[in-house]
Amino acid sequence: MSKTKLIALDMDGTLLNDDGVVTSYTHDVIQQALKQGVEVVLSTGRPLSLCTTFSEELNLPSYIITSNGAEIWTVEHELIERHPIESKKIEALWQLGNERNLHMWLVATDQIFGNAGRPKNFADHEWLKIGYGNLTEQTKAEMLHELKGFKNIEITNSSLTNIEVNKSGINKAYAIETICKRMNITMDEVMAVGDSLNDLKMIERAGIGVAVKNAQQLIIESADFITDSNNENGVAKAIERYVLR
Repeated sequence: MSKTKLIALDMDGTLLNDDGVVTSYTHDVIQQALKQGVEVVLSTGRPLSLCTTFSEELNLPSYIITSNGAEIWTVEHELIERHPIESKKIEALWQLGNERNLHMWLVATDQIFGNAGRPKNFADHEWLKIGYGNLTEQTKAEMLHELKGFKNIEITNSSLTNIEVNKSGINKAYAIETICKRMNITMDEVMAVGDSLNDLKMIERAGIGVAVKNAQQLIIESADFITDSNNENGVAKAIERYVLR
């Protein structure tokens, strides 16, 4: 009998297939888990606005972790926690990418800036994260070297060709631990499923850490188990194997 009480699911490359949808098979398996009293939580790099449709589609009853853990919401959109990066640091991080003409996205609590766009005044916004995309191996190495000069930041990725930056100590594992305390459960009672570096800490700290087959190599090496890919209902198969009873 499984002791899992909470399932934390990354979205892109994990829960969602390459068409960006939850298959009917995966939907039905998640419904089975919910009926057995297991909580299911989205744990994603996406902002809340890009999660709501999926949360509603899956009838999720509790929490949503967004922006790599920078925000924790209830499914009714009540903010539980927010961990912003100071505006001066975001501006410096933007400048670093701008000098290299990089594709960037900046996520504030009120707006998302993409395609190298920037606000008129960084101080007018509360910032959650910044990402750099379409990176070559050389550019990624150079950026990681430059980012070492910044204090109090958390560096991950959501694909092999990007870098994402949050406030230091803020990640999906931290957010899941916060939810666990609110639910009076432990990380040993969590199954976490993911594919990228921003999933690493939750996979390492969960009682059952699962990598989808299409995950980055470090994630595969760090996971307790490997499931099928996001295009083969890997999340559903992991739930069936390790949670449903």
